[in-house]
Amino acid sequence: MLKKTLLLTTLLSTSIFAQFKYNIIEINADTKARMIQGNSWRKSCPVPLTDLRYIQINHWDFNDKIITGEVIVHKDRAEDFVEVFTALFKIHYPIRQMHLISDYGGDDWKSIEADNTSVFNCRSVIGKKKRWSQHAYGKAIDINPIENPYISKKGKISHKASLKYKKRLHKVKSNPDKAILLKEDNATKIFQQHGWKWGGDWHTIKDYQHFVKK
Repeated sequence: MLKKTLLLTTLLSTSIFAQFKYNIIEINADTKARMIQGNSWRKSCPVPLTDLRYIQINHWDFNDKIITGEVIVHKDRAEDFVEVFTALFKIHYPIRQMHLISDYGGDDWKSIEADNTSVFNCRSVIGKKKRWSQHAYGKAIDINPIENPYISKKGKISHKASLKYKKRLHKVKSNPDKAILLKEDNATKIFQQHGWKWGGDWHTIKDYQHFVKK
């Protein structure tokens, strides 16, 4: 009976993972138009479009459904990004949604308010207009930003929906709760095992949504 159960579990897992798909594409005319019209890229940005890749990739959402997300990343991070998200898919890590920040007019605030996971956005570091963010290179990701908020030195959280996530612990068995990233969580470790540094390890501020690999 145990062997049959293990076989059935293996078959189910294999069947579900067969639904994991991704596609890495060079930036074409349509995507370029979206980025320009959506105010996420312009000629003054620190990377040319030839250094970026558009990725469509499946992930689990908060309703336990497999949906297709989209991101733009630096070409040097594209394969690594897929490896990370392959591992996240295997552990059933939920992501509310993953759309280009162009869909939010390049507005980081609006993207966070929508709990949108995103990578590329040609913008400066918050509060430092003369310094490009790693998002402007497509080498940083903000994942489930409502559940994993940015917390200032003084402990301030700007997004009201994130206030209940200031205390970092898993409380209930739900997908929003599972989306919370803690230091010992498998999802956090997956990023770190691939060389991505986590904003949750920062000392003066905490940026729990943020992973970067320069």
